[in-house]
Amino acid sequence: MPDSFDAPRARLLTLPESPAGALSIRAKALLFHDPRSAALLEQAERIARSEATVLINGETGTGKELIARHLHTQSGRKGPFLAVNCGAFSETMIDAELFGHETGAYTGAVQSRAGWFEAANGGTLFLDEIGDLPLALQVKLLRVLQERQVVRLGSRRSIPLDVRLVAATNIDLREAVAAQHFRADLYYRLSVATLALPALRERPGDILPLARHFVGVYGPRLSCSGALLAPEAQQALLDYAWPGNIRELENVIHFALIVCRDGIVQAGDLKLVPSLARAAPTPATPAATTEPAASTEHADPASADPAAPGAAQQLATLASSLLAARPAQLLHKLEAALVHAAFAQTGENQVQSARLLGVTRNTMRTLLKRHGLLDDAPEPEPAPRAGDELRLHPPFAH
Repeated sequence: MPDSFDAPRARLLTLPESPAGALSIRAKALLFHDPRSAALLEQAERIARSEATVLINGETGTGKELIARHLHTQSGRKGPFLAVNCGAFSETMIDAELFGHETGAYTGAVQSRAGWFEAANGGTLFLDEIGDLPLALQVKLLRVLQERQVVRLGSRRSIPLDVRLVAATNIDLREAVAAQHFRADLYYRLSVATLALPALRERPGDILPLARHFVGVYGPRLSCSGALLAPEAQQALLDYAWPGNIRELENVIHFALIVCRDGIVQAGDLKLVPSLARAAPTPATPAATTEPAASTEHADPASADPAAPGAAQQLATLASSLLAARPAQLLHKLEAALVHAAFAQTGENQVQSARLLGVTRNTMRTLLKRHGLLDDAPEPEPAPRAGDELRLHPPFAH
């Protein structure tokens, strides 16, 4: 397999360099070489020139913040770009964080403070994990978007705003609306313009160029400049399913450069999980060609499993038996078992556990604390990331 790609078609977005920061907290590079990616970039740049609120959908690690920053850069807005993770604050603090507060608004509010909306005035506010926003705050956010003004917690004075909102989520907000976890009116307000970021496995033309980019980033730091990907390593990268998307690819390449020899990354250096290799396409059967299969994109997981009806019946029988025995605190024990199982199955990942159980991350945190899986220590508040400029690289070659 040749170690090259069509350079004129490739465009790369990266975050500003931050040597002191963690290596892979978020996707730090987004490349538009695959035709599907190139079409996405063109659509994003058309949307950027408008003032429309934007909703970005995509799996974790696909580069949603990079697209949001590019929207801000292309919009020509003179104010700052600020990024806020809605799942990073407790339900009691997120109101004050987003909308600000006055002195004495709550215990510990010793001085007034502007919220993120005020701080982003004249620029763009990026709200990541918007699906984790509590319902009570969704009402207030809707009013802010409609009236273009904000009222601080503990105040009656409205403050006019000139802020473009870009929101992002890794869940299907339409399903959240149907489950009454997200307000329909806010969803329609947010989704004036939508951008769907395909997963890395859905744009294979970007995998090798991104891998080479990360080789170029980490190689010099590890005294491995000029490292190359062996043909077998390239094929392994293409065959992998990439559940962690760009963020996972960066980590894989970083580790491979640490352990590789003679500046050549072999397939064994990648340490990919064999069970997550991309499944080979199955030849169509006559029945499949005459009658299309039903879509399972939004199907109930139970209905997609042939054994699910039997499992559901077993669960119903077990529940009846438990109820008949009248054990103490049955609901609490069942809830604890379910929470422990979901947390363990997802490798103690709060976001994935919440998605598995169909609840918000804040609800999941409450459940984890209730059942002793998470301490009550407050999470550190993320510092504003104002003034960061997104770099749009010219076409490049390796």
